[in-house]
Amino acid sequence: MARKIFVSYKYGDEQVENILESWWKTTKVRDYVNKLEEILGENNEIYKGESDGEDLSDFKDSTIETRLKGKIFDSSITLVFISKGMKDWGIFTSEADQWIPWEISYSLKVKTRNGRVSRPNAILAVVLPDENGAYEYYIKDNTCSCCNCTTLMTDFLFGIMSRNMFNKREPEVLGCNDHTGGTVYKGRHSYIQSVKWINFTNNPSLYFDIAVEIKEDIDSYNISKVI
Repeated sequence: MARKIFVSYKYGDEQVENILESWWKTTKVRDYVNKLEEILGENNEIYKGESDGEDLSDFKDSTIETRLKGKIFDSSITLVFISKGMKDWGIFTSEADQWIPWEISYSLKVKTRNGRVSRPNAILAVVLPDENGAYEYYIKDNTCSCCNCTTLMTDFLFGIMSRNMFNKREPEVLGCNDHTGGTVYKGRHSYIQSVKWINFTNNPSLYFDIAVEIKEDIDSYNISKVI
């Protein structure tokens, strides 16, 4: 059965690598969503987000929320695009006022609509390359000379995302002999797994399968649903 995928992202973020054929056009995160739609079609998955021409900006927030609720309810996986400019950092802009945290929160809730009950979605974070084609703003590889582990800069994320990472109740951990004395997590340590765009596009079904398997083991994780 084809899986239904909802995508949460910052539409106008331009701090991403150019993937357009026309060099004079500025690439936005939305362009990656368009590419994703092609990939999902090729893999017989169903895209449940808004179409590129479906402009919701003129609607009231309450109307947008209602439409998004329907799309998320009718999906089983929420894909979150992590991009360098995904957060609004204004002093008067809270995370509660931004759509991505709300979409993640709603994706994690048990929902009832018209007599139907929907369990929490599987959630997968796909990290987009920045303007220079780099991922180091969030994923840093080989950060330890001893274990060659990868570091995720979770402080960069929305709170609801970071709280649902490294949140397994009984994680498998290793001690590290590096001078920092850090903890190295093994296996599926996070409800929200992170993957680079380049790796995801090489085998999207693999990463969707992993996200779904984690969802089926959701009781093994401390889930945060609060923005």
